[in-house]
Amino acid sequence: MNLKELKDMVDLMNENGLAELEVERDGMKIKLKKTADNTVTAQPVSYALPAIPAAPRAAAPAPAVVETKDNLKQVKSPMVGTFYRAPSPEAATFIDIGQMVEVGQVVCIVEAMKLMNEIKSEVRGKVVEICVDNAEPVEFGQVLFRVAP
Repeated sequence: MNLKELKDMVDLMNENGLAELEVERDGMKIKLKKTADNTVTAQPVSYALPAIPAAPRAAAPAPAVVETKDNLKQVKSPMVGTFYRAPSPEAATFIDIGQMVEVGQVVCIVEAMKLMNEIKSEVRGKVVEICVDNAEPVEFGQVLFRVAP
């Protein structure tokens, strides 16, 4: 549950003259209650943590590959998350500029909701540009790499 959803719930309470609202979703239960001075207070009633999968990495959707006018192929992020060039802070990067990449080779990780999603290349070629800095947020469809086939 995010801040916008909470604001929407408060608006719903105000529009409908509700003094109390209790919502449960994704294992989280929250109770909103108006006080005597018409302010709304929120109390988490309970929160069950979701089960953590045994595998540290989940299968990620295939990254989009787009060819540009200069014959470079763009590898785009298949999801919103945090971009990582290496499997851990002390490990070597998956790929570097000037390095050849093969189809199916892991090129980076995009962390989404605490899941580490390995992003595999769908193109063979030489990496000419890495468009995102390590540990930076990425959007769906954002260009991660440019590869010369």
